[in-house]
Amino acid sequence: MYYDVVEAKVIGELALRVRFADGLTGSVKFLPSCLYGVFEKLKNPNFFNQVMVADGFVAWGDDEIDLAPDRMYQEIMEFGEWTVQ
Repeated sequence: MYYDVVEAKVIGELALRVRFADGLTGSVKFLPSCLYGVFEKLKNPNFFNQVMVADGFVAWGDDEIDLAPDRMYQEIMEFGEWTVQ
């Protein structure tokens, strides 16, 4: 799909740059206040830096955490970035 992520890299503390299959590029930023529950492991910089792309999703760990690419795409298309709150 056009909103499949093909590249993700860390660009700063709790921040990523992503590129989609259709070439759309933007950033994803996590607010510290959202790092609880399933996202709590992302507080650890070593874990956060292990970001990968798996089957079109931005992911961490062995299927532990992933982000919805369709929502990410919509936010980046409209605002140039997605802030995960």
